[in-house]
Amino acid sequence: MILVTGATGLVGQHLLKALVASGKPVRAIYRKTKPELALPGMVDWVKGDILDVLSLEEAMQGIDQVYHCAAIVSFSPDTRRQLHLTNIQGTANVVNAALQAGVQKLLFVSSVAALGRIREHTAIDESMHWTPETSNSEYGKTKYLAEMEVWRGIGEGLNAVIVNPVIILGAGDWDNGSSAIFKSAFNEFPWYTDGVSGFVDVADVVNAMVRLMNSDISAQRFILSGANLPYREIFTKAALAFGKKPPHKKVTPFLAAIVWRIEALKSRFTGKRPLLTKETAHTAQAKVHFNNTKLLKALPDFSYHSIDETITRVCGELKQQYGL
Repeated sequence: MILVTGATGLVGQHLLKALVASGKPVRAIYRKTKPELALPGMVDWVKGDILDVLSLEEAMQGIDQVYHCAAIVSFSPDTRRQLHLTNIQGTANVVNAALQAGVQKLLFVSSVAALGRIREHTAIDESMHWTPETSNSEYGKTKYLAEMEVWRGIGEGLNAVIVNPVIILGAGDWDNGSSAIFKSAFNEFPWYTDGVSGFVDVADVVNAMVRLMNSDISAQRFILSGANLPYREIFTKAALAFGKKPPHKKVTPFLAAIVWRIEALKSRFTGKRPLLTKETAHTAQAKVHFNNTKLLKALPDFSYHSIDETITRVCGELKQQYGL
C-alpha cells in the first residue's frame, strides 16, 4: 500500500488521482476534516498529523511506499515557528516512522528554494546547496533542513529520493499557493515584474514522482522544471486564456521596496498577513534559471508539457471548478 502525506495540497491531490487511476491501493492522511475530494472507496483516509508521532506510526503500518508531500509554504515572518515545526520536525517524524515501519521507498517533495535560488548569473542545478547568501527566505531554509533529515534517513538505511519542483502550475485552491497566479490573472491584476523563474506542470511533477518511486534510483535529488520564463509572460498567457486583460504596469525594485514596507506596517496594526513581504518582493524581481537535464537523463522517455499547453488546460479546469 502507498501512503501520501499532504494529500489535500496541490501536488497531493493530483498525485492521489493518478495513483487511484493506476489501481494502486492508497492511504492518505488528513488533519481535521476529510476533504471533499475524498475519492470514496478508493482511498483509505486516516486522521493524523505528521507532528503527531503516534498517529503517523499507525498510518505507516502495512505501507510499502511513502510520498511525503506535506509542507507549509509561506513567506510571512509570523509563520516562522510553523515552518520549522511542519517542514523540519514533521519530515524528521516521517523519516523515523518510515525507518521503523521498514517501508520500501520514500519520495520527498522538497523545493528549488532548498537549493538557494538567489543566483542570477548561473543556472541552478542539483549540485548546489542552500546558504544564507543564496537564499532570502525562511521557507527555503526549512526545506533545506528538511532535506537534511531525509539524507539522515538515507544514511540510516532508508531508500529515498528527493524532487525539487520549481513554481507548479495546476488547478487547485486558487486562494492559496501557486494556483493563486491564475486568480490574479483572472482578476486582471495589473502589475508585473521583470523577474524570471522556472515553471512546471503539476501533471509532470506527479508523473516524475511516480516514475522515480518505481525506479531503482535512490539517494539522489532532481529539479523538476518545464521551462524558465518571465513572470510577466506567465501572467499574460493566463490572462489571455481567461479572456482577460494582461498585466501592463511595471513594478520596479524601488516601488517593490516601498510596498513591502507599507504592507509590513499595515500588518502590525491589522493583524493580517501582508500581501507582499521583503522575501516575495526580492524573489519577484530575481532572474533565476534552473537546469532540468539531470531528470531527463535519468528518465530518457520522460518529457515535459509545453507551458502554453499547461496554462490552457489549467485555465479550462479552473473555469469548470469555479463556474467561471
